[in-house]
Amino acid sequence: MHSQMKKKPQTHHNIPKTTYNTNDDITEHSPHNQLCNTPCCFFCIMKEQNPSLRKAKISTCFKEMHQRDNQEHVLVLSGLWNIAMTQPNDPEFPSLGIFSCMAKLITKGIKNKNWLLQNQNIYIPYYAAHIIGSYTMNKEEFSQIAVKSGVIPPLLELLKGKISWVEQRVAVRALGHLASYNSTFESVAEYETELVKLTMNLASTCLEKIYVEFVSVKRRVEYHRNLLTRGLGDLEMENRKAEEWASQLQCWSIYLLNCFACKDYNKSLNLICKKEFLNDLCDMWGGLMNNTSPGGFGLIRILCYNNIGRKKIVELPKVVKTLCNLSRSCDDWQYLGIDCLLLLLKDENTRYKVIIDDVDVVSCLVDLIELRKLGDKSNVGDIITKVLELLLEHNNNHHHYKFSTNLISLDIMMVRRNKEKLMSEVKLEEKRVTAKFIKRQANHMFSLGKVEEALLKYNEALNICPLRYRNERMVIYSNKAECNLLLKNPDSAISDSTRALCLSNPTNTHGKSLWRRSQAYDMKGMAKESLMDCIMFMNGFVKSNENKHVKVSYHAAKMFCKQMDATWLFGDVCSKSKVVDNVNIPLVENLPCDHKMMMMEKRSFLPDLSTIMEEPFHAKEASRRMIERARRRLKKADVNRLT
Repeated sequence: MHSQMKKKPQTHHNIPKTTYNTNDDITEHSPHNQLCNTPCCFFCIMKEQNPSLRKAKISTCFKEMHQRDNQEHVLVLSGLWNIAMTQPNDPEFPSLGIFSCMAKLITKGIKNKNWLLQNQNIYIPYYAAHIIGSYTMNKEEFSQIAVKSGVIPPLLELLKGKISWVEQRVAVRALGHLASYNSTFESVAEYETELVKLTMNLASTCLEKIYVEFVSVKRRVEYHRNLLTRGLGDLEMENRKAEEWASQLQCWSIYLLNCFACKDYNKSLNLICKKEFLNDLCDMWGGLMNNTSPGGFGLIRILCYNNIGRKKIVELPKVVKTLCNLSRSCDDWQYLGIDCLLLLLKDENTRYKVIIDDVDVVSCLVDLIELRKLGDKSNVGDIITKVLELLLEHNNNHHHYKFSTNLISLDIMMVRRNKEKLMSEVKLEEKRVTAKFIKRQANHMFSLGKVEEALLKYNEALNICPLRYRNERMVIYSNKAECNLLLKNPDSAISDSTRALCLSNPTNTHGKSLWRRSQAYDMKGMAKESLMDCIMFMNGFVKSNENKHVKVSYHAAKMFCKQMDATWLFGDVCSKSKVVDNVNIPLVENLPCDHKMMMMEKRSFLPDLSTIMEEPFHAKEASRRMIERARRRLKKADVNRLT
């Protein structure tokens, strides 16, 4: 369970560093190509030519495996893990009792610490939980077998942290799969209160836990290092994988909570909707290490579909503000933010609470009304407009002053749209030419350093330019954003550049607007939003110049590195936690007292190990490495530097 674990005599059954793609691969790569005298050897059973006899022997092996103390168990589990990962839909092993076998091995590891520390048994609970999760990932029938085999109680014990965080990671993954099916959810829900509380705590604390227990320590737990890198990685790979696994642990915890939130269980919803946890969700965005998960935003959206969730969310300005920021960003989950805001505005019980608060939700949505397609969503702007029109009509009847102030620009735009529908093509073209002339005047003033006068001229041009000329208006809005940047008005710059990006085709692809909004977000200290825009800007720049020898500007590269540093997954916990300078032995409190004494004695006999110990992973070192990696990536892009 730790780096000082007693070593067993060398055999040919060390943790395998190769992967297995089929059942036959186990026999081909196993050490049993030589004579084997072990009774009920799994590898020999896999060589059995008679299918019926082979299945009977495998079933017997699964039934008796937990009763035997065999050095081969860890190799067998590793092979089964590879099969479960590559062939998760194969019904053979699930039908022969693999789930019951894995549950019993996990239970044995939790209850019998002496067995767990023998040979390489410490790896077994991790592999067993991972196998359960892999087989239940796609097949509901496999999940039903797993639940009947009693996998939930041992997985719950792992979730409690009875061994370590790596087992928590695979346990919450497996429980999430079991909870995702209607037929097995009720079995998971029998542990509802305990499970939800454990998972919420894990989602909120896992980053700090992994940083303190692994990333920041000098002497890391050996079996954790081997699991992270399959025994082949260096310090940098360990750190990268630890960041990836931490993100997965957090996102899989949120996924399990999603399963309960979707069922509208009041007990679960009241637990999940605690003020502290909802605020924590705003910072759980999956990071660049796990961009396939919506993170906390996915759970917030589910809560917005429930009355209890909406009432709790509107009471928290941080959550509403985060949704506004998400809706005006290049994040892959931008639509989630828009959807949540619309749900809050449609509900009469939450509508005015959102508007009265300091966060200007309506103005945020007004910036997005000219959106067309966003990912696979069509007519997004029209949907926003319809909701805001209903609010405008309701406001005119009830005279809420602040509400009407926020909707002035929408009202003006709707009037303009109706007027322009009645104009002739000649008249519209005349207005376009006039707006273009005024824009040139604004450009001239800007070049003379008269930024405020230029800003007024750009506004004049926008008021004249017909709404149908999206490209012309996009450029004017982008130029307005530049003026507001120079005038130190980041909020106005964000609004203008967002409108420009809504007008671009495809959406969010206008390079100058992306860069200007990235700068504006940087001025406000919003590192994540700035990073997303900066990445989109650099990707678009490289793509548009892929056949040319140009380089990304130094300023863009610098911004990228700065925000990568600021959004490092362990950044917040690093600033709060002290790096452990002494030898750190996680889980030592869970070990028997006599084993603790043995550990202390071992440490006293190994004074020279400090000379070969790997250095702790400090935040400055993390920053330096991220910058170096970024520079290497930019160099590989082979684009010229702009001045």
